[in-house]
Amino acid sequence: MLVAVLRLSWRLDLARTCTTFAKSSEVTALSPAWHCLSAENEQRCRSALEASMSRYRDTKATAAVLVSLCSVAGVPSFLYTLRPSTIRGKHKGEVSFPGGKCDSSDQSVIHTALRETEEELGIQVLEENVWGVMKPITGMAGMVIAPVLANIGCKESLSLRPNRAEVEDVFTLSLPHVCEKQNHGYTHFRWQGHYRYTSPVFLNGKYRVWGLTAILTDSAIKLLVPGLYPSDLGTTQQA
Repeated sequence: MLVAVLRLSWRLDLARTCTTFAKSSEVTALSPAWHCLSAENEQRCRSALEASMSRYRDTKATAAVLVSLCSVAGVPSFLYTLRPSTIRGKHKGEVSFPGGKCDSSDQSVIHTALRETEEELGIQVLEENVWGVMKPITGMAGMVIAPVLANIGCKESLSLRPNRAEVEDVFTLSLPHVCEKQNHGYTHFRWQGHYRYTSPVFLNGKYRVWGLTAILTDSAIKLLVPGLYPSDLGTTQQA
């Protein structure tokens, strides 16, 4: 199967366009969210994730997902997938990051996330584009999910070939959008009649982002733009 190998030097024309747009005075005055993919912020995030990278890279997780950063017309964004409504299980039709269950042949949770992303989207993301591993979260069924943060580049330069057996749609939400207060809220979950946890939910996009995917998005935003995102959750809750 042909794959699109992402490198820092891919499609220099598009990369240059994205960089020029992101550095324009109009964007600069708008919000720090426009600069979260800068080299300076990338290094800050990598440094902030060094401890968790060392601790969780080889963790015995059940699954791993790629918290996928990209730029769309120069705007920093998250890339999501929509699971088909025809698949089996309770997660059909839900929004998620690319990812899946760990395999015994995977060298680390990073390899799991990159492998699953290639299987789902047809693109090969290099490990050098991974910024780090965030703190794993545990789902209600006991699954331990390791989130791997990576910048997959300008969306315009990606040759996405979604596996239709696993992916019904691919879409993005920009960082400025998710940071706007009117575009996110909270859902209180109960289990067997008792309060279990509070989860963020992101609204007014192509699809509603909620559940574990919203929790991972919330954690990533706090890392990318500390102090800008008006989250009411002091710390990310375990699902």
